[in-house]
Formats: sequence, structure tokens, C-alpha cells
Amino acid sequence: MEQQLVEPYSDVEVKGLVFNIQRFSVNDGPGVRTIVFLNGCPLRCKWCCNPESQELKPVVMFKAQNCVGCGNCTVVCPTGASDLNVPGKIDHSKCIACGKCVDVCYHKALEMSGKEMRVEDLMIELYKDRVVYRRSGGGITVSGGEALVQHEFLLELLKTCKSLGWHTAIETTGFASKEVLDKIVPWLDLVMMDIKHINPEIHKEFTGVDNKKILENAIYISGIANEMIVRVPVIPGFNADRTTIAGIAEFTSKYMHNIRELHLLPYHDLGSNKYGMLGKDYELTGVKAPETSTMEELKETVEKFGLQCKIGG
Repeated sequence: MEQQLVEPYSDVEVKGLVFNIQRFSVNDGPGVRTIVFLNGCPLRCKWCCNPESQELKPVVMFKAQNCVGCGNCTVVCPTGASDLNVPGKIDHSKCIACGKCVDVCYHKALEMSGKEMRVEDLMIELYKDRVVYRRSGGGITVSGGEALVQHEFLLELLKTCKSLGWHTAIETTGFASKEVLDKIVPWLDLVMMDIKHINPEIHKEFTGVDNKKILENAIYISGIANEMIVRVPVIPGFNADRTTIAGIAEFTSKYMHNIRELHLLPYHDLGSNKYGMLGKDYELTGVKAPETSTMEELKETVEKFGLQCKIGG
């Protein structure tokens, strides 16, 4: 990267763990965007479509359809993590993500998800689409996982993007300390924050954590953010009913500051195949996406609280 691309206050040598870069997205913020997905998340949502992102480390994923059972991976693995007899062929409790098994898997049954990058390395990729951002009013959206987990890396990334005049956004659960929020939020043009449920016990049952910190931070972020949109993943059996959605809409309109929009994101199972690649079971197997009529009813429920409501991201 040419030195003039970044301002002196950005430390482009800071490293982070990135598991995907999705270019030319027209969702998750205005205009045409690049979405940067960071590893690490304190939640364990049962419907998570990026389970490979949950740990703050690279993970080896297994594509069963490509495996011929040659055993090369077991020969080179230094920790015994590669085992043809375990689900997913990798014991992730032993895996150190050295990548040796991937290197000798000539049929591409194993692949590494998660790559350490400097801010500068990532900016070289993002800079390729700078004209698209300018012409479309787009920019960069950081997602995950939970991007706030890697807040040191995230901060330097956002500073660098803003030095170029790019629009910055985040998809977040808001699960972080207020000290982290105070550092990160001022560098964001848009915060898109999930509020999944109002009831703490139900929230914990389906996500692994209660929602006390999340709801407190939702109120706090709404008071300091340049712009904020509340987003609700609509999951049958969890929150896809009028009462629950009304509770979220009421909380948003009553306690949060300057929030005009609430988006309802219909459940999908597009990431369910990844669980098998990680040797895990997908707990929501058989759950169907909400009917269009159901989503429209929930949209009407939200609008009764004076909020603009959109179905989809």
C-alpha cells in the first residue's frame, strides 16, 4: 500500500483475524459495500450462520464429499487432532490450526477458515473497490462473529477507512464494555445492532448469554451513535410471535434514543451445513423460515410503535 493512503494516527501494523471478505454487497448498509467478517464471539446463538467464526482462532473445516480417506492428514498432524474416526475428522480441542493437514489434503477436503491480517493487508483489498464506494454511497461494514471482540484491530481499521472518507458500519450484538464502545462507536457512521429477545432467560437459552448487558448497551449506543438501526433475527420457536416482537419494539421506542428503524431478518438455515464441517450438530434442524404472512404481521406490530420497519437487511 502507498503510504499516502493512511493518516499517521492509524496503526496499520495491528493484526486481526479475518475469516471472510464479501465484496459488492448491497445489504447491510447503504450503497455497494464490502463486508469484513472478524473471528470471535461471546454468544452461541443456535441459528448462527457463521459457526466457524465463534472462536478467536482459525479453524479447520472438513468437506466430507471431497474426502477419499487417504489419511495424509493424520500422518502430518503434530497434536493428533486429525482423526478419520471423529465427526468432522478434526478434534478441535487438540487442533492448533497449524495448517499442515490442509497442505497435504490434495482433494481439498480440509480448508482453513480464519487468517491473520494486518490492517494494511486488509486495506489493500478494500482499496480496490474505492470507486464503487464513492459512486454508490457505499463503504465498509464490519461483521462477525462479534467484531467488538477484536476491538484493537477494529479501531485501527475504522480509523484508516475514515481517513479515506469511506462510510463505515458495523453489525453487532453490542456485547462489550462501555470502554470499548466509547472507543469504537465514534468512528462508525452506522451501527446495526441485534436485539433478539427481551426475556433474559429465553435469551440465554438460545444464545448462551442473558441480555442484561446487551439491552443496557443498546440504550447507551443509541445515545452516542451517529445513526443506529435495530435488527431482529426472527426465529420460529424463539421470537417469531407478535408478543415478543412487540416487546422489542416497545423497548426500542421507549428507552432508546433517536431510533427510527427496526429491521426484521427472517430466519434461514443457509449456514447449517457448516456445523457438520466442524463436527457439530445443528440444533435447529427442521425449523422452517417464517411465512411471508407472518413477517408482514410482525412488521405491522412494529409499526404500531411509530418505527419504520423493513423486512430483510
